[in-house]
Amino acid sequence: MVSEDVNQQIHESIQICVDCGSMMTIRDSNRGELICVNCGLVIDQGGIDQGPEWRAFDSQQRERRTRVGAPMTHTIHDHGLSTIIDYKDKDYSGKDIPAKVRPRFRRMREWQRRIRVNDAIERNLAFALGELERMASSLSLSKSLRENASKIYRKAVEEGLIRGRSIEGVAAACLYASCKEATFQNIEKRSPTKRSITLSEIAENARVDKKEIGRSYRFIKFKLGLRTEPIKPREFVTRFISELKLTQEVELLANKIVSAAERRGCTSGKNAQGVAAAAIYLSSRIYKEHRTQRDIARVSQVTEVTVRNHFKELTKILKIPTDVIKKK
Repeated sequence: MVSEDVNQQIHESIQICVDCGSMMTIRDSNRGELICVNCGLVIDQGGIDQGPEWRAFDSQQRERRTRVGAPMTHTIHDHGLSTIIDYKDKDYSGKDIPAKVRPRFRRMREWQRRIRVNDAIERNLAFALGELERMASSLSLSKSLRENASKIYRKAVEEGLIRGRSIEGVAAACLYASCKEATFQNIEKRSPTKRSITLSEIAENARVDKKEIGRSYRFIKFKLGLRTEPIKPREFVTRFISELKLTQEVELLANKIVSAAERRGCTSGKNAQGVAAAAIYLSSRIYKEHRTQRDIARVSQVTEVTVRNHFKELTKILKIPTDVIKKK
């Protein structure tokens, strides 16, 4: 004979109604109740909803279908898991906090900011990741590049590579390394590459000079074993063409010129921006969509002498007749 405790355990596991014996039950997730469909008896109550928590509200107290709290991210020194007291003097319902209570909230906000940063490593990460986010925002880089740059910087901190070096310089170098890694991964997959960022562009948005960023990048790349690839000239053609407002025919011919120069091996060891600028200048001359060397040099961030020298070299190697590129 089965005892009452065992009988109750069987009923709970199979979810059988103890009143009518029906096995047809339904669970009300809002109330946390298990209800018999046949007789309406509440079999169980106080159940836990295993689904997502949708308790996020906007300023008008309207429920938003978003998870509570921001996701974990490497771009914040504490991974975004700590709480933050907002700078707006409003309560949870959006109402203004009384004036006599605001000084207390300001003190709480200051102590909360201090508590979030405990030691020297966290202070280093808080400053460096904020600087990295500022540069990435100025360059309009994607979230994935920012996350990868933050991971590289965290690895550099763990390996002790920051000591004796400028924090801003290492942060800028990590951002540049992230862009180079993304380009290398796209080359391996044989897919169209993303927008290539040059060292000069990062130096313009950083608080250190280009030479220091380059030194930090080479040091981090060697110590962490990062896989990167030299930037190819064709990665700049589309961007320069767009800024110069040239036609698609000029772009297609410029890409063909760059590909032909790469096959002949005359682009190795040369400035990729300069080769792309010379190819665009040559293509625009052929299609009679003239742009001055000064305009092309300004867009490509090289000197006019560089554009002119690469232009002469391309016309010589590709054996382009002078009457084809002659101005009219």
